[in-house]
Amino acid sequence: MTTLLIILAPFVGTVVGASAVMFARQSVAPRITKALLGFAAGVMVAASVWSLLIPSLELSEDLGGLSWMPAAVGFMLGILFLLGLDSLVPHLHPGGTQPEGLSSKLGRRPMLLMAVTLHNIPEGMAVGAVVAGAMAGDGAVTLSAAMALAAGMAIQNIPEGAIISLPLRSDGLSRGRAWLLGGLSGVVEPLAAIAMIVLYDQIAGALPYLLAFSAGAMLYVVVEELIPETQQGKHSDTGTVAFAIGFVVMMILDVAIG
Repeated sequence: MTTLLIILAPFVGTVVGASAVMFARQSVAPRITKALLGFAAGVMVAASVWSLLIPSLELSEDLGGLSWMPAAVGFMLGILFLLGLDSLVPHLHPGGTQPEGLSSKLGRRPMLLMAVTLHNIPEGMAVGAVVAGAMAGDGAVTLSAAMALAAGMAIQNIPEGAIISLPLRSDGLSRGRAWLLGGLSGVVEPLAAIAMIVLYDQIAGALPYLLAFSAGAMLYVVVEELIPETQQGKHSDTGTVAFAIGFVVMMILDVAIG
């Protein structure tokens, strides 16, 4: 039951955040948007380091001088994986006007949802990889660490849920439909988590690679999308301060709970 709650926690955060459409205005002020995106970026960077890359290195210590290899290989594969998805999947970022990915006849709303879905895949993968490590029971990755990561992902998904549901509302959807679609954008997270657990069960010794793979995928999203969006136009300092707050919050969660 605890494992199931950990896997579902990020999705619940998205659903809670999407509910902002029930009582908020149809749009989010640019300063608030930059703060929310900066906070999410800070959480993801800290999680990539403390929850994923450091455990990956610790699990590979028996390789001696090559202990860096699983983390390095997994990290680069995660980057390439998200690069491929970003290049292939048609999507449109909230506030953006130019679709990305392959040419498509999809409308604005589906492409907005696809953009958030792409962001959520690495988060689900990260939670699944840490849960798989906890299930392995070797002590390098604990259930507490999985709980800390899931809590961090859930917290940063609350603003992300609002960021997707509010533009859908301003695009003409009813409050109920905007909330439903915004919440459903997070369904991919438990699915990605389960996929990582299944993959770990099938490939012996894959955990260090899977942890680093998830870190690479998350940092791709941070560097490619979140940080640039916080630094465009006015209020870039708001995004920077929010990044620092998100980083510290996730670091505290991982050290205190994990």
